[in-house]
Amino acid sequence: MVLDLQKVSLKKEGNWILKDIDWQIEKGEHWALLGLNGAGKTALLHMLCAYYFPTEGKVKVINKQFGKDILGEQLRQQIGIVSSTLKQRIYGTDSAYQVILSGAFASIGLYETPTDVMRERAQQLLKDLNCFSYANRPYRTLSQGEQQRVLIGRALMNDPKLLILDEPTTGLDFIAREQLLESIENISQEENGPSIIYVTHHIEEILPTFTKTLLLKEGQVFKQGLTNEMITSENLSDFFELAVEVDWSEKRPRLKKK
Repeated sequence: MVLDLQKVSLKKEGNWILKDIDWQIEKGEHWALLGLNGAGKTALLHMLCAYYFPTEGKVKVINKQFGKDILGEQLRQQIGIVSSTLKQRIYGTDSAYQVILSGAFASIGLYETPTDVMRERAQQLLKDLNCFSYANRPYRTLSQGEQQRVLIGRALMNDPKLLILDEPTTGLDFIAREQLLESIENISQEENGPSIIYVTHHIEEILPTFTKTLLLKEGQVFKQGLTNEMITSENLSDFFELAVEVDWSEKRPRLKKK
């Protein structure tokens, strides 16, 4: 099991940020995590990466149980993550190739000498993610879509068991968004690839590969299960507290107000 949360709650500064979260992810499953701003998504992700520890409940990520096993960098090296926070920390002067290589050490910037195996892995990721043509360009000169591809490459350097993509299409135009989603779909189909958690508040980004969905609202699980059972007009009208209609086209949902 990649992820096992049992009755997990988190209190910060006297307020409950998360409450009674039950969530299990089996190896090979890909999930969408859907929630509006302020739903607790970021706090939940920080907990999965062992930056937060639960106030109540049990957390087990990639066979590491919080409170019993050694966590920190040892756990985080098995988790690939792409987030806006990470994007802001990357050194703009580093090349795309260097940024991807830094993922081997889970560091911001390169401070150790990569092995030949690491270099070969980074070069292959540049090719797989269609980044090879700008491998030597400074990260800061890349478009937002190109930067996101590089960050995904960085996240995949250590062959993680779990890949967390936190709103990766933010700021992308339609073409760049669809290109990035296609790359994510390809990653999800790789044999022995990571389980993926795709975090969003846009249901049109939920790809067919995300066969399960968790709806997070006000720090609690609103519903979870098979995506085609979660993403319905009735469920989302209740979830958003607004009458909406879901249309499915080419196995992807679209949302509109009734």
